[in-house]
Amino acid sequence: QVQVVESGGGTVQAGGSLRLSCAVFERTVGWFCQAPGKERDFVAAIRWPGSNTYYANSVKGRFTISRDNAKNTVYLQMTSQKPEDTAVYCCAAADYIPPEATTVGIHDFGSWGQGTQVTISS
Repeated sequence: QVQVVESGGGTVQAGGSLRLSCAVFERTVGWFCQAPGKERDFVAAIRWPGSNTYYANSVKGRFTISRDNAKNTVYLQMTSQKPEDTAVYCCAAADYIPPEATTVGIHDFGSWGQGTQVTISS
């Protein structure tokens, strides 16, 4: 396992923006969210090496995942937020994903952060 450190949660009004940060060294990184009483859902991921990105349909066009290699940090920029985005957001680092893989799934991620609360008020 590797160390995963998240930051950046908070409360904003609907339509607002938040940016989450995840410090991970040279791994494919994914963001997942879990609302009360619901299962953990995939949000977005960015590959390492390379920069292929993947998004859940519910966030396409609103959220952007990116990486600053110099800072070993992955960002999740969330815009046009909706009350249904309210959840605990967790960052995770993948163990190993074959280069030929075209998708990523929760089973690929073995190191998890503690989670950060994101609340969108209506």
